[in-house]
Amino acid sequence: MIDTLSPSPVHVVGGGLAGSEAAWQLAESGVPVVLHEMRPQRRTDAHQTDGLAELVCSNSFRSDDAEQNAVGLLHQEMRTLGSLILRAADGAQVPAGGALAVDRDAFSAAVTAALEAHPNITIERGEVAGLPPADWDSVIVATGPLTSPSLAEAVRGLTGEGELAFFDAIAPIVHADSIDMGVAWRQSRYDKVGPGGTGADYVNCPLSREQYEAFVGGLVAGDQVSFKDWEASTPYFDGCLPVEIMAERGSETLRHGPMKPMGLTNAHNPTVKPYAVVQLRQDNALGTLYNMVGFQTKLRHAEQVRLFRTIPGLENAEFARLGGLHRNTYLNSPKLLDGALRLKAQPRLRFAGQITGCEGYVESAAVGLLAGRFAAGERLGRTFISPPATTALGALLRHITGGHLSVEGEGPKSYQPMNVNFGLFPPVEGALRLPDGSRPRGAQKAVAKKRMLTDRARADLAVWLSGEAPSAEAAE
Repeated sequence: MIDTLSPSPVHVVGGGLAGSEAAWQLAESGVPVVLHEMRPQRRTDAHQTDGLAELVCSNSFRSDDAEQNAVGLLHQEMRTLGSLILRAADGAQVPAGGALAVDRDAFSAAVTAALEAHPNITIERGEVAGLPPADWDSVIVATGPLTSPSLAEAVRGLTGEGELAFFDAIAPIVHADSIDMGVAWRQSRYDKVGPGGTGADYVNCPLSREQYEAFVGGLVAGDQVSFKDWEASTPYFDGCLPVEIMAERGSETLRHGPMKPMGLTNAHNPTVKPYAVVQLRQDNALGTLYNMVGFQTKLRHAEQVRLFRTIPGLENAEFARLGGLHRNTYLNSPKLLDGALRLKAQPRLRFAGQITGCEGYVESAAVGLLAGRFAAGERLGRTFISPPATTALGALLRHITGGHLSVEGEGPKSYQPMNVNFGLFPPVEGALRLPDGSRPRGAQKAVAKKRMLTDRARADLAVWLSGEAPSAEAAE
């Protein structure tokens, strides 16, 4: 029960990654929260449980390398800011080489339990249809890529903007004991050891050239889920393309994408290099389920079973879940939102998560973290200064609220979804240097550049957290 002497509550609509993180940040700041989640009263095409922060696609939060990877740096920054999502992910971790992957059920259960137990949070189950009531003076809309049609239409009407959408496909999950380990073998690419990993965290299925070409041909000819008329012109997001769409783009596309053989040696036949490899990654803490990495698909279920069982090692595969397809909706955020993620047309509404046009679990939660802190500062009468653009959090926020507009052909400028990456960071000034002060050469240059970006980000984040003014470069 919310204390009537406390500040009036902030309403958070949506109990996914962004909404859960936003609610946590508000509650930890001393601001009461009403968290609205429509499940189980209203279901979605992708969710399977009633849990908060349910993962509906991959179980990976991607690289945890804070020195050489932008999403790993984002992990580190969110941990520093007390992220519930990263705390739960760390507690539900399963081996995944250099990545942070989780047992999805344990992860969701941890987030749900923490939010249910927090004295400043009230959880209400039921759909918020249309625009939130006018007497909700501070609202964070974090309804994600599966925003209900009524709310999406209300926002579209309020802003006058046609909604922008893309498709996101789900990868199949295989029972581990149905994989033929006399054909497949365990190895992380380049034997990389990551958090909780051993260097042998993936199951690898090798294909010869003939097997690969037959498989690609089967993908291209496979029976796919047909689109409705209103879906026909909706573009895919390149970071999560269905495997059959990649196959249609060229016979070698998959060999340079999720089926690349580099960094892998067949333990059963080490002198013969596989022409292509299908990797499976542990999906739960027990190690009984593995997902097919990069194998998001819109093939019909019977076609998936038939075709994926032609992969060596998966001839007798039993599927705990087959692939699927759902439609994602996001705003033209650089035009519609201000620097604090408020809707310009109605500032009482903030937006967070994938509906803002960020892409990825971690990015979604990060934007929820920022929205929660923005709303908490506003409710408590404090000024919340945005993190410097030189940090992962700041670079992502700047992308969403400040631009990254691109021109498609002769058409109008359009805003596209984006994962966090070093291309969003301001360039490092000065000559590249290795830790010993020497000049890098060849491949060392890329390593040195990333290290300088991450070193600068950590330094500027520390200054920002201390309340001091960041450098001019950081504030840009």
